[in-house]
Amino acid sequence: MYEPLPFFHRGPSPLARLTFFALVAIALMIADHRFGALETVRLSLSVLAQPAQRAASLPGEMFGRMTDYFTNQDRLLRENQELKVKLLEQSAAAQQSKLLVKEQELLLNMAPGKSRYTSDGMIAEVLYNARNPFVRKIVIGRGLTQGVRPGMPVIDGSGVVGQVTTVGTFTSEVTLLTEKGQAVPVMLVRNGLRAIASGSGKEGALEVPFMPVSADIQNGDQFVTSGIDGTYPPGLGVAQVTSVEKNAAFVFARIVAKPAAGVDNNRYVMVLPTPIAAPPAPAAKADERNKRERINPKGSRREGR
Repeated sequence: MYEPLPFFHRGPSPLARLTFFALVAIALMIADHRFGALETVRLSLSVLAQPAQRAASLPGEMFGRMTDYFTNQDRLLRENQELKVKLLEQSAAAQQSKLLVKEQELLLNMAPGKSRYTSDGMIAEVLYNARNPFVRKIVIGRGLTQGVRPGMPVIDGSGVVGQVTTVGTFTSEVTLLTEKGQAVPVMLVRNGLRAIASGSGKEGALEVPFMPVSADIQNGDQFVTSGIDGTYPPGLGVAQVTSVEKNAAFVFARIVAKPAAGVDNNRYVMVLPTPIAAPPAPAAKADERNKRERINPKGSRREGR
């Protein structure tokens, strides 16, 4: 029988090798499990394999980090935009709340118990300033349909604001206290001195003309309405004296006062009804008596005798 020449050394058969290595593996597992014989070998192999494992896992880690970076960036941009929108909304709400608090304070100052004129007055909203920039007037949201009439005084929680001068169907024009030529009879709270406060045409300033140099007026004195004009009720705050200049070379002192009311920064005001007309002055009776004496001069002579 022909046999091939032994050019290659073939060794044991594959089945023998498989059996041998299987027995060796089983023996190593038993020795490691029972006696821990391969613990040192395992640690040494883990140290040697660590760089290879790290190098193998590095591409995956880099890809994951890049993915997380772009994902987090998109999320942060979206959250940042949402926070900006919320910030704008909350800022607007905060500003509105401040406005509401201020309006509440103004309305409470004109509420019942705060002013003796509240029961007769009506609250009006200030719509806008007058169209003419050279006059100091405002337009309020009350008119003829609400019972507003020319000449009615307008106040806020601190004092006199002005007077209704023009009335429309649904709106009215109010001339402010600081308008040039606008005059209010006033009285000094400290000593009862009567005067006339007139507008200077300047923001936040009133003048008190024709006051003698000898008049007892000091900085900080309070002026209130005297009520003698029949337009403004007595006792309303008008102004506080800020400057008193007395010069012996002049007959009158120069007195400047600051309005007590928020003339230029009101959102709501109160329109008061015109006070009831005062009874006729006693001078009218004296005139009638003089007329009688002229008609009956003999009787007057007899009475004189």
